[in-house]
Amino acid sequence: MLIIRLRSLGDVILLTPALSAVHAWRPDLRMSVLVEAFFAPVLEGNPAVAEILLMGGFFSTAAELRRRHFPVVYNQHAGPTSALLTAAIGARKRVCWTRRQFSFVYNVLVTDPGNKIHTVEHRIEQFYATGLPRGPIPPARVYPQQDAHDAVAKKLAEAGIAPGAAYAVIHPGGKYFTKRWAVENFAALARWLKKTQGIAPVFSAGGNEAAIVNELRKVCGGEFTLLDSLDLRQLIALVAGARIFIGNDSGPTHIATAAGRPVVAIFGSSSSVHWRPWQTAHRVVQNDFPCNPCPGDHCYAFAEPRCILSVTLEQVQQACAALLTETMQVPGVNGI
Repeated sequence: MLIIRLRSLGDVILLTPALSAVHAWRPDLRMSVLVEAFFAPVLEGNPAVAEILLMGGFFSTAAELRRRHFPVVYNQHAGPTSALLTAAIGARKRVCWTRRQFSFVYNVLVTDPGNKIHTVEHRIEQFYATGLPRGPIPPARVYPQQDAHDAVAKKLAEAGIAPGAAYAVIHPGGKYFTKRWAVENFAALARWLKKTQGIAPVFSAGGNEAAIVNELRKVCGGEFTLLDSLDLRQLIALVAGARIFIGNDSGPTHIATAAGRPVVAIFGSSSSVHWRPWQTAHRVVQNDFPCNPCPGDHCYAFAEPRCILSVTLEQVQQACAALLTETMQVPGVNGI
């Protein structure tokens, strides 16, 4: 069976519980997953995935997939490109949601449960509709690779963080400004973590977050460790070793969830019902506004995004303190 999940980081991660559930039910099924090359490390080492296929040019990818004669295709992306790709593959069974573009391509249409449930629960519905028995849904999972772990350990040692020392990963990035807590707030939180909790703050940033990196350097100077040149494999390894992760609703927050780390997730314009951490110790920090959730590309109700601006440093500190206390003696969380 072929499963298509183009874009984005969080979406690929939140597909993994469904893959685990299918694999536990029918380990004889061979699941190939088509993703874009950047997101492939999310599935690396996953025992449920028989094969990771990479999206290249449309025609070359379609031709290669058609040669494989997949009997069934699940389109978990449901956009126009993936719909046309599904049509080109020629599978006997073609599964997707109702009310999607080019719905005539599919011969198994699954009722879309909408965004009132968690993304993980949404993704698994395609498999429930085609035979997977309903039951407890597994956690999301990523599998850090040894070479990436070694590379990260070297970078941390160079920054003065010894092997086994507790560190926090702080990721201030996010797709839209309505989802990004202020960098100066993250800096103040880092100082608090170091002073009161004895945890070394490590900031992470993606290659496309140059503006945030510049702001961090302006606000923090060289006060904290900043790792802004990690590839995705290394980011997974970094997050997997953290005592706690703090970030906005973004892809790295889902990495932390899938790595089983304690997560403090800060929400602004997006839905914490749909995107909250899945089955890991966590705290969500979000203030209620009647306009939430919204698309987030701009503020639809006010002159400024009050949702994210209303989140206070004290709220996030309290969430961190409570979560650190809660996970102090949890096996696998605190080195026990």
